[in-house]
Amino acid sequence: KINENKSIVEGVIFGLDHSHTFTCELDEYASLVGDLKASGIIGDHRTGLLKVQKNSFIGKDFITWLTVNKCVDRARATEMGKELMNRNFGYAVSKNESEFADDGTVYRLMEDENADALNSGTSKCLTRPAAEVSEDLRKLILKIYSKNLSTDGKGVDYKAIANSAEFNEYTTATSELQRVELTNLTRAEKLSFFINVYNALVIHANVVRGPPANLWQRYKFFNGVSYILGGNTYSLQDIENGVLRANRKGVGMLTKPFSKSDPRLRVAFDAPEPLIHFALVCGAKSCPPIKTYSAGDIDGEMQLACESFLEGGDGLKVDVETKVVWLSKIFQWYRSDFGNSNSDVVLWIYSHMSDCEQKAKLADVIRKNYKVKFMSYDWGINS
Repeated sequence: KINENKSIVEGVIFGLDHSHTFTCELDEYASLVGDLKASGIIGDHRTGLLKVQKNSFIGKDFITWLTVNKCVDRARATEMGKELMNRNFGYAVSKNESEFADDGTVYRLMEDENADALNSGTSKCLTRPAAEVSEDLRKLILKIYSKNLSTDGKGVDYKAIANSAEFNEYTTATSELQRVELTNLTRAEKLSFFINVYNALVIHANVVRGPPANLWQRYKFFNGVSYILGGNTYSLQDIENGVLRANRKGVGMLTKPFSKSDPRLRVAFDAPEPLIHFALVCGAKSCPPIKTYSAGDIDGEMQLACESFLEGGDGLKVDVETKVVWLSKIFQWYRSDFGNSNSDVVLWIYSHMSDCEQKAKLADVIRKNYKVKFMSYDWGINS
């Protein structure tokens, strides 16, 4: 055993009660990670002729270190290495190795996978089911939103969030996302998980790094801002276009987010989910209002978000006199998710609206020859 005594980690996570305090059982392998980081065997190692893997270690060196410092034989040390990988504390750099081996394979700790990820750092708690972690995070996010969003959900007080205890608790909690198992989530659980994580990641990044101010900064924001989720790094682009849109190219992308050999492809949906476009909030004024989503009624909640966006004037405007249907740029950028043509998109919109004045106007226009035009998109921050 690594530690005969079970330890308790105290922290401020999830807002499970009014004190915002929670305790969890320490994963004994977290203490092993701490010892490994201090061992001196982590460094730069060459793979191939030119490639240098920074912050890495070699399997056989790890085994030797364990035999000397933990008083175990090489067979037991190998089993400990396998368990370290199974618990998503580390991974083989090549990504092709299935099990930890006592050889020259190069490994890296998960927290060193991407030091720029906003939830980097050692996750010390025993791994919990992703759906459970997701729901607890949703509750904490809801507390942040309840204190720092405008009543219509379209304005965010980023300065207040930055100084709030709830935000500090949330940033602490996100480290647990590093090692959750994502492949066994149901469709509803996966949708609520990735939508809530996406929206929270946008706010997290706006608070700690500041909002993007121009086209280049927006490109870096959506491709560079990331969390480590279930052992892999996911940018905002990866979550939206890789997972939720079934690995489709996004705006300005030349290739799909995930290659055929990318392990994140296992998490991606088989087909795009059109309603996610009314749930994801990119931090701009023209984005839909911010909400949290639960697995229990994810389709109903996304449908309500869709109706609100279309009927409130942000997603759709109908000019009966000129016979022009004005749509949000979202329908232009992601048209393939809604249909093959603009008329397909308009019919999809009509079928997803509740009975209201806006829908009646649309019904009147689409019976005639009409034009589709797209509204300008306000990229100003929703603060």
